[in-house]
Amino acid sequence: MSVTGAAIVAGVCGQPIRHSLSPVLHNAWIAALGLDAAYVPFAPAEAAFETFVLGLRGGAIRGLNVTIPFKEQALACADQISDLARLAGAANLLVFEADGTIRADNTDGPGLIEAIAVQAPGFDLGTAPAVILGAGGAARGAAAALALAGAPKVSIVNRTLSRAEAIAASIGGVVEAQPETELDGLLAKAGLVINATSLGLGGGAGPAARLELTPESAVVMDMVYKPLRTEFLRRAEAAGRRTVDGLEMLLRQAVPSFEAFFGVTPPASVDMRALALAQLGEAAK
Repeated sequence: MSVTGAAIVAGVCGQPIRHSLSPVLHNAWIAALGLDAAYVPFAPAEAAFETFVLGLRGGAIRGLNVTIPFKEQALACADQISDLARLAGAANLLVFEADGTIRADNTDGPGLIEAIAVQAPGFDLGTAPAVILGAGGAARGAAAALALAGAPKVSIVNRTLSRAEAIAASIGGVVEAQPETELDGLLAKAGLVINATSLGLGGGAGPAARLELTPESAVVMDMVYKPLRTEFLRRAEAAGRRTVDGLEMLLRQAVPSFEAFFGVTPPASVDMRALALAQLGEAAK
């Protein structure tokens, strides 16, 4: 379908942005629905992000997905901030209203929760402690989502304890910081273990967590999705644990963004996982 002068325009903003799967996914949905719309990439200079976003006030485009390194800056640009974005300290979704208001949300957390529901059906987040490895932005977003979803305890484990402590202090409640020396004991009681570090990206070794210590019912997730089956997930599978991959989270977080931009639910007829795997050069699995 051709794009007309009445098209709804949205996009994704990051630096760099060439690697992003978002344009492929959203435009496949647009094509399947026959919408008069377009989803395009933007790569402003890091120092120019705020100027770029504020210039879009009033609905020049409908909205933006925001990725590295702009998620924290995106939050600061917003007039209205969702509870999850505030807890996560970052926004990956900006919506521009006609009256000039900018709304910020974070769909990474719901994407994580949905990915677990899809790939580990029946798992109850409210029944067992969660352990998050890492203390960057991804870890904070995961901790915030799990806390809001009712996890009884969320332990953030990081080599530099002060970074984990900062996240725990910011979110509060069930979220706590723990040193790496406590990891084995935490794993022995964990219902969910999440790698929120970049370790394993590109096929490297993942975090050195002894996943075989976890209960047999535990679920292990890796937020890295390239490669799809990371070394971390392979060790979890070898220990007989159910696994959740980072690609599923990526796909699930895109759904509420599409709904916010275009006002409709993405069509189930498009096999987004197969499309993403083809882009990543991985066999469908």
